[in-house]
Amino acid sequence: MSFLTRILPSFLVSWLLTFTLASLFHSQYVVNQLVNVGVVVDFSDRVNLTLDDWLGLLPTYGAIIAIALVIAFFAAGLLYKKVKKQQTQLFVIAGIVAFAVVLVAIESIMNIHIIAGARGWGFYAQLLAGAVGGYVYSQLIKETVSKTGLNKC
Repeated sequence: MSFLTRILPSFLVSWLLTFTLASLFHSQYVVNQLVNVGVVVDFSDRVNLTLDDWLGLLPTYGAIIAIALVIAFFAAGLLYKKVKKQQTQLFVIAGIVAFAVVLVAIESIMNIHIIAGARGWGFYAQLLAGAVGGYVYSQLIKETVSKTGLNKC
């Protein structure tokens, strides 16, 4: 029951925020690259591109992010149970590592960028999305634990 009431809702909220940020960073990176070569992009076009990217990336990049975060947060949770310190930092690092591993591994294995917005400074923006996701997950777990008195994950 703890999984359904504590872990799953916290994970879903952090995953949705993480994916949304990663998609937003990707979209704005691509738009910035277009602007750098002289393409005029209106604000309404930026908004439409961002929304279209969010919907288009959800089934693929969203699923990849979810799997990476499940593995990373599980590992961080196990590590936290052993050290009983630095919960927030462990989950922030786990979020960063999840993105780094996914982006580097897929590029190394398949010789492609899984997402165009993960090139140059866009790579670091993707890592930032992972860090925010880890931070939010950690805070939601702490909040749930303090409200319910459940043991920490």
